[in-house]
Amino acid sequence: MTTPTRLLPFAPRRAVQVLAAVGTAALLVTGCGSDSDKGSDKKSDSAAESGGGTRTVKDATGTAVKVPANPKRIVTLTQEDLDAVLALGVKPVGITNGQGLSKPPAYLADKVKDINVVGNLLQPVMDKVVAAKPDLILAGDMQDEQMLKQLREITPATLVTMAPTDDWKLSFRGIGNALNKMNETNKVIGDYEAKAKKAGEGLGDNKGAEVSIVRWNPDGPSWMEKKQFASGVALDMGLKRPKAQDKDGNAHTPALSLEKINEIDGDWLFLSTLTSDGEKALKDVQEKPAYKDLGAVKKNHAVTVNGSVWSTRGGPIASTVVVDDIVKALSAK
Repeated sequence: MTTPTRLLPFAPRRAVQVLAAVGTAALLVTGCGSDSDKGSDKKSDSAAESGGGTRTVKDATGTAVKVPANPKRIVTLTQEDLDAVLALGVKPVGITNGQGLSKPPAYLADKVKDINVVGNLLQPVMDKVVAAKPDLILAGDMQDEQMLKQLREITPATLVTMAPTDDWKLSFRGIGNALNKMNETNKVIGDYEAKAKKAGEGLGDNKGAEVSIVRWNPDGPSWMEKKQFASGVALDMGLKRPKAQDKDGNAHTPALSLEKINEIDGDWLFLSTLTSDGEKALKDVQEKPAYKDLGAVKKNHAVTVNGSVWSTRGGPIASTVVVDDIVKALSAK
């Protein structure tokens, strides 16, 4: 996404290396690997033991990686990876806490109650990962080469699943391919797209409305570009973005000052936070005239939503949450 300055809570996930730009599309390029591959080392053999053979896929950095043909013990290091495997009916053996959280994301909580947490987002505790005995590690958009090296010592079947510009569908297809579940993956995406289209067409007077999607940070609001996760869901529903926000990219803008707060206005305004400081800043500004003068606020069209869903890179389960949030808001009498 020129790419706007990325916000601090996202910074560890966005320290992008040029190699990552190859994209998750590479994950969809699959070689028909097998145990008969010449030169297989012990690490590759150990992966084969868990699932009756191996397949070769390319991860989001373009690196060819041998993975079990049918992985049984998956560890996910981001909530997007977790969202994806759960949507495919797979229960991982290890997960990390949600973005900006000290626990798994609330929207997935009922699905992960008895799964061991192995660390925070992209900050796994290696001993806990080892204890999970993974045969496949999904490492999100991790760029820490030293940490990736340690993870690959646990299992060489460690995949970077997201490149910086990937949308959730592309990343999800890559994960589905790594899990050898492409038919299921395509069905999940098809079901989502049908749901989003139907939901958008059923919005009555709000069909095609302009929706502003904003994350509030301690230092001010940032609106999300069109290819950012929640923005893409809104577009899939046939909704539009306000003129000031009608720009390609999948980042947030730099935080805006009160003098530029009109940039966040729209027919409807969806507001999220990720930290307690951001939540406090939002509450504080809601008492100020500049905020109260926004058209969406005057029409009572400002809606607070869950930042751990709306302000992430997203996944199939999160996408349906966003659809439901929008329908609930725009269909309210």
